[in-house]
Amino acid sequence: MKFARLGAPGSEIPVVIDGDRHLDLRPLTSDVNGDFLAGDFHARVASALASGELAEVDGAARMRIGAPIARPSAVICIGMNYAAHAAESGAEPPKIPIIFLKTPNTVVGPNDTVTIPRGSEKTDWEVELGIVIGARAAYLDSPEEADAHIAGYVVANDVSERAFQMDVSGGQWSKGKIAAGFNPTGPWLVTPDEVDVDDLGLRSFVNGEPRQDSNTSDMIFDVRTIVHHLSQYVTLEPGDLILTGTPQGVALSGKYPYLADGDIVDIEIDGLGHQRQKFVAWEESK
Repeated sequence: MKFARLGAPGSEIPVVIDGDRHLDLRPLTSDVNGDFLAGDFHARVASALASGELAEVDGAARMRIGAPIARPSAVICIGMNYAAHAAESGAEPPKIPIIFLKTPNTVVGPNDTVTIPRGSEKTDWEVELGIVIGARAAYLDSPEEADAHIAGYVVANDVSERAFQMDVSGGQWSKGKIAAGFNPTGPWLVTPDEVDVDDLGLRSFVNGEPRQDSNTSDMIFDVRTIVHHLSQYVTLEPGDLILTGTPQGVALSGKYPYLADGDIVDIEIDGLGHQRQKFVAWEESK
């Protein structure tokens, strides 16, 4: 199943996508949020589809696409999870997952405009697979248990400001990750039965020129390992978002310029959809 949220920020309508139809989920839930995902949402939606209970949303194709999940309680990120990206960053591949945090207000729609922070000269793009938690996870005994705690997967752009991340970090990365809007997410939440999460192509483009082109099979720590590892240190709640790292091909490599006012970034992952953002200077957003 594919889920989305359509409409103006703060007023999105939760929908399930059935072919080319967008069907209103409000008879079942007020939003695609933790409460909805923590229940047996797949069976509930399947039953509603079979009974014809869900009405089509008029004009869905003209509506803004919001993030496919309501604001999560936590956004937890894995760094340096592709060996080639670690190499282009001048680092050795990690032996255990590197963790940093983004704030919930970074999560915005997949095609929303992104503001380059005031004073930034090193704003960067990062295509990433996102994991959405569907059941509370704490102290899982094995990676194999992770599947029962995953609601689905999303496309994410882990936008980063590298000077904030590296030069004034104080020894941690989050300063370069937490500007408002720095996590375009979606367009869809796709349930695990529809994707082979261990073999998904992921790509990014800047102004139509290719930047990243890799596959989730190249991740150092796979999805199940990540969820299991995190559960030893943090209680994951339904609706939480985990970003799993980015492959090589970012501006930090020195091969490409950082983002500037007016640049267009396209991000896509096989089976999970495509997103596009225009980046604008901070002064123009005031």
